[in-house]
Formats: sequence, structure tokens, C-alpha cells
Amino acid sequence: MFDWLEHMAQWLVYNVLGMNPEDHLAKALDFFIYDSIKILLLLFTVVFLMGIINSYFPIDRVKNFLSRNKLYGAEYFMASLFGVVTPFCSCSSVPLFIGFVRGGIPLGVTFAFLVTSPLVNEVAIGLFVGLFGVKTTILYVLSGVLLGTISGLILQRLKLEKYLTPWVKEVLANAQRDQKRFEEEKQSFKQRLPIIWDEALKILKGVLPYVIIGIAIGGLMHGYIPEGFFEKYMAKDNLFAVPIATILAVPMYSNASGILPIVQVLVDKGIPLGTAIAFMMGVVGLSLPEAMLLKKVMTIKLIGVFFGVVMLCIIVSGYLFNLIL
Repeated sequence: MFDWLEHMAQWLVYNVLGMNPEDHLAKALDFFIYDSIKILLLLFTVVFLMGIINSYFPIDRVKNFLSRNKLYGAEYFMASLFGVVTPFCSCSSVPLFIGFVRGGIPLGVTFAFLVTSPLVNEVAIGLFVGLFGVKTTILYVLSGVLLGTISGLILQRLKLEKYLTPWVKEVLANAQRDQKRFEEEKQSFKQRLPIIWDEALKILKGVLPYVIIGIAIGGLMHGYIPEGFFEKYMAKDNLFAVPIATILAVPMYSNASGILPIVQVLVDKGIPLGTAIAFMMGVVGLSLPEAMLLKKVMTIKLIGVFFGVVMLCIIVSGYLFNLIL
């Protein structure tokens, strides 16, 4: 989807600026240009489209439907499946998260998507099959979907809506105000577009500093952290290797396709597969840049609870993988 943008970033860094592709700073700058533009484009597109949808399907109707109809957890499972078909890294999933929250989707359901989206996608599945075989791939996909579903269920039960930031509450209030105006004045689609456009730009401006800072952190990590830095902490004889691998993965930042070759190297060096997969899940599912982006929509306490629940589920998954495989 964003190959053109990736080529543009590489052309700018390596051709226009003449930087060495092997240089750490060049890699960090390439990553920063590509990811920051990609996330801002995604954010504006998602918020704009959700604004159109919300103008015809008000937030209150969505909430009422989900509260009246007992889906017995199916909504979390469906959100996780939707995460499978969206090939985004953890930071790229945040724009959709903001769009879902703005659309009145329950927080736990939105979290289910946020957890699964970076972990499982068609690119990761294709690479997983080639590197580890069909059986391991099926187990990984199932664990990723279940991880999102269970995390969403737990987080919804904790009733964390009060820990959303005032900015999000203002965005929701503006959306409801605009919907009321659309209905009362019976505005046409053409009349609604300028209002929706202005609101999308306003949201983009509000998130922009967090995107720049978050991706800058991610770029530095991408360019400067050596691949073998954490290997010594994931030894086979270390009983706590899985939680250590998960915790140490959080400072890193990559997508599934970028980290899978490193996982293969770890496994070839004798690291248990479950430990290596827990490390991979920590890298792609949780990261400091993602936390920086989420800071605009969540309080520190909510980010801590979200990271804690997901880390616990990843650690359990890692131990189960080590037992099964």
C-alpha cells in the first residue's frame, strides 16, 4: 500500500541527501520520513472517513446497538479478525484506534483491534510459513487473535473510559455536536464535507507533535539498536527468559515482517521458539513510540494498564509455545 512512499523516502535520503545506506543515521532518517508521513496520511484518511460514517450513523446509535445486543464476546473476536487483515505496525494502528474511539466503539473492542493488528497480518503469515512451517504459523495466528480477544475482554471489564484524555472527550463531544447539527438541518452530503474536513484537520494538528516525537524515537531505535543486543538474556536455561524477552522488547520498534528474520536468527542460535515469539510480539505489539502516540488519547495510567495486560498475555503465550513446540 505504501511502497511508493517507502521508495520516495529512500530516494530522498540516499539520492538527494547522498547518505550512505549502511549509516545508522541514514537508516533512522529513512525510517522517520517514511513512518511519520504514513501515519499522518492514515490518521487523516481514517478520521475523515469515520467522520462521514458518523454523520449518518451517530455515535449514540452505535453505543445503543452494542449495549442492547448481547454478542457474547463476538465483537472482540471480530475486532481481532479485522486486525488480521490490516497490515499495520503498532504505531500505524493508532490512527484506526482514534477513529474507532471517535465512532463510539467500546474501548475494549477497540483495544482488541489495537493488539492484534500489528501482530498478525498476511505479510507476517507468509513469512512465518516460509520460516517455521504451517503448524507453527497456525498456532501463531490463533494465539495472536486470542491475545487480542482476551486482552479486549479484560480491558473492557476494567471500565477504563474515565482514563481517556480530555482531548478525546472533546473530540467525541465535537462529533456528537456535528451529528446533531447534520440531523437538525438535514444537510446534504456536499454540505457536510467541509465540516468533516475541518474536524479531521483539527484532530491531525492535535496529534502531530506526538507523531513526530514518537516516530523520531522509533527511528533512533530502528537505526541504532544492534540486532543481537538482547540475545544473551534469552538463553534456553533461563526460567525467566520469556518475561525478560517481552520486557526488553518494548524499547525496540519494528513491524512483523521486519522482526521475523531476527526471530529466525534467534531460534537458529538455540533460543526457544516460544521465547523468540514472545520477543517478537513485544517488539511489534508494544513499543515506546506507540506509547508516545497513545499519550494524546490515553492517560499514563491507562497506557500502563494496557501495556501490562498485553505483556501478561504475551508472556503466557510464550510459555505455552515453549511447551507445545
